[in-house]
Amino acid sequence: QVQLVESGGGLVHPGGSLRLSCAAPGSIFSIYVMTWYRQAPGKQRELVASIANGGRTNQADSVKGRFTISRENAKNKVSMQMNSLKPEDSAVYYCKTEPTNYSGIYYSGSWGQGTQVTVSS
Repeated sequence: QVQLVESGGGLVHPGGSLRLSCAAPGSIFSIYVMTWYRQAPGKQRELVASIANGGRTNQADSVKGRFTISRENAKNKVSMQMNSLKPEDSAVYYCKTEPTNYSGIYYSGSWGQGTQVTVSS
């Protein structure tokens, strides 16, 4: 399994910005599709954004135009810039490596420990 270390959460006012980062030291990082999920209290964990190893991205409709996911394979890092934050964006955010097959080897997915994002006035 890949160890993922997240950072960048915190408390921000509505309309503010945060940048989340997720590092995967020592891993074959570039083979993975990287994703960000979030889970608010009492709600199911939901996919927020994903980025393929070639750089193609997808975002949930609720964050399109506000959140941008990016990756730096040379640094084994994925980030997510979150702008125009709303109270409904408050959640614990998790990064994840998606399961993949690479050179005939199956690599299972791994979750980060989560980082809290709170949007409140």
